[in-house]
Amino acid sequence: MPGIVVIGAGQAGASLVTKLRALGYEGKIALIGEEHVPPYQRPPLSKKYLLGEMDLERLFLRPESFYGENGIDLHLDTRVDAIDRKDKVVIAGGKSIPYEHLVLTTGSVPRRLPGSIGGELRGVYVVRELNDVDTMAPEFTEGKRVLIVGGGYIGLEAAAVAASRGLKVTLVEMADRILQRVACKETSDYFRKLHKSHGVDIREGIGLDTLTGDGHVTGARLSDGTEIETDFVIVGVGITPATALAEAAGLEVENGIKTDEHGRTSDPAIWAAGDCASFPRDGARIRQESVPNAIDMAELVAENIMGAEKPYVPQPWFWSDQYDVKLQIAGLNTGYDRVITRPGEHENAASFWYYKGDNLLAVDAMNDARAYMVGKRLIDAGKSPDPDAIENVDTDLKALLKA
Repeated sequence: MPGIVVIGAGQAGASLVTKLRALGYEGKIALIGEEHVPPYQRPPLSKKYLLGEMDLERLFLRPESFYGENGIDLHLDTRVDAIDRKDKVVIAGGKSIPYEHLVLTTGSVPRRLPGSIGGELRGVYVVRELNDVDTMAPEFTEGKRVLIVGGGYIGLEAAAVAASRGLKVTLVEMADRILQRVACKETSDYFRKLHKSHGVDIREGIGLDTLTGDGHVTGARLSDGTEIETDFVIVGVGITPATALAEAAGLEVENGIKTDEHGRTSDPAIWAAGDCASFPRDGARIRQESVPNAIDMAELVAENIMGAEKPYVPQPWFWSDQYDVKLQIAGLNTGYDRVITRPGEHENAASFWYYKGDNLLAVDAMNDARAYMVGKRLIDAGKSPDPDAIENVDTDLKALLKA
């Protein structure tokens, strides 16, 4: 009998197959991944793993033996060539794998620099998979010069690791400020000050014209005419949903693989979850790139395959570790029109509260777990405290939960 086939052995795929077994699904399960190792955590890749503070096995979400012990057929180092929707078959690794339900947890792919500006030179890296980090790890030696292209969270985390290892770091961001697409000016200012205090040369409003070098990158020319020398380059200019398989199979795609509120695609036998999936929310269609979303949506899809028919109601949260600062974000700040600043009680602690009118949308909390915890609970409960109360440092945040 055909069972459930999951394409994409990342956080979402692993969460989904684990949840299916926990719910008592007894049919066949196949989990197909292109990498040579079992599903692993991605956030520590560019931090603790790159720094040598975490072994490979500690990255694994589950020991490889878990999958066999739970009747999950794990196909590693396997590329899916096609989805045959008519016959309900996945063509992968020279085999035909039949399915009753197919789930796409294909994740996302990093944007790369075009070859026309030197993107294919040796020494130009992206940070996404284990192989990316293993390949660039030898570059992280004290005194080396690194150019980081992109001032989002990926670029800033890479800058923090490099600076911590004693490298000379230059970061260029084409937008007017770092984190411009995802955060308020106050959060940008906070992290700019933090990175500069660690010696990072941040250049905003400046793009990359071209990379130079004969085979291996040795320098860069920036949009302001500046030329800099560099030993290697890290590109952190965002990711795009991995939709190629879905598109080739004729599924609807809209900012990712288009799903309904239950996680179904335009084919009722095919589902999607995680970075690759877009879903309806508040009259719009959104896609979230985060570990919590990958887990929550995948587990919901598992429940719905089993007949739950639950709508996906995301409770967004996100984190980033840079130097000794832990940023925790609750909610989505889309549409905010003002930001309330609340100083923290400890060094480098602060929180920024996003409002649209009188409605609290999101909170950015730096080294302030209390602000994050209270903000998340308020947002999840649909409560919006008076902004003046947030700004007043004498306000007991926890008391706002009872109001």
